[in-house]
Amino acid sequence: MTVLTKKTYHKPADLTGGTPLVELTAFELPAGVRLFAKLEMYNLGGSVKDRLGRHLIDEAVRRGDISTGEVVEATAGNTGIGLALACLAHGLKLRLYVPEKFSIEKQAIMRALGAELIMTATADGMLGARAAAAADAKRTGAYYTNQFESSANPASYDKLANELTAELGEVAMIVAGAGSGGTFTGLAERLKPRGARTVVVEPVGSILNGGDSGSHRTEGIGVEVWPKFMTRELIDAIETITDDAAFDAVKKLARREGLLVGSSSGAALAAALNQAPYVQGNIVVIFPDASDRYLSQHIYD
Repeated sequence: MTVLTKKTYHKPADLTGGTPLVELTAFELPAGVRLFAKLEMYNLGGSVKDRLGRHLIDEAVRRGDISTGEVVEATAGNTGIGLALACLAHGLKLRLYVPEKFSIEKQAIMRALGAELIMTATADGMLGARAAAAADAKRTGAYYTNQFESSANPASYDKLANELTAELGEVAMIVAGAGSGGTFTGLAERLKPRGARTVVVEPVGSILNGGDSGSHRTEGIGVEVWPKFMTRELIDAIETITDDAAFDAVKKLARREGLLVGSSSGAALAAALNQAPYVQGNIVVIFPDASDRYLSQHIYD
């Protein structure tokens, strides 16, 4: 007699969220402190921005905001990948405005998922790409998801916050990078009222700590203008991390923990280690993506 066991089969689109949380033990920490990393590269599209892309498109479809079947956005890459997956699920056409400097691997993935890419000048930064996307939407009637200003951005991380509290109970400190500012804001809004110290991470060349806007090798984080939905009251500390420190942390994570992560994860780890003396208990650091989409940027050199 053959006994059949029931299995649950997921659609690829269901593979967003529920990412692993692992403890990092190869770095020196103060007594009474444990350090955990949320590995967001295990989402279907390989980054934390899968959560954002799905939420932005699902909500826009629910509201009936996409009238032409076309969506536009400005992105460094990971949000574009998340949006491309969500647009595939809803049969929508996606156009993305991407500054030329960002990784060719992410560009290739966005195109593979059916997105049309329009490259913008590196010198114009993300502000230039945002202006081009907004002009496209005005000209064509396409839906502009506007990740940098939409309140739906931080709301995309409700499930992420719930996963952390379900797995750890109490979170003494949350550490997350700021690109659009949505991941940090969403987590801080939900965890700060529960007593968590909130640390936002940026590279040198970002303006949160009062520095001048400029170029940096650390990809995926860094802001040119203060994010509209990120209030200063949510922030307990801003850590501005050099490219050298971020890339050094990337290499140490590979050699010591076997974790192959992107430069924004390296910056987040460096920030968490700097801030560890200020808390007792569980620190959670968000690792947004993996290193394989940055090999052309010589991430391990």
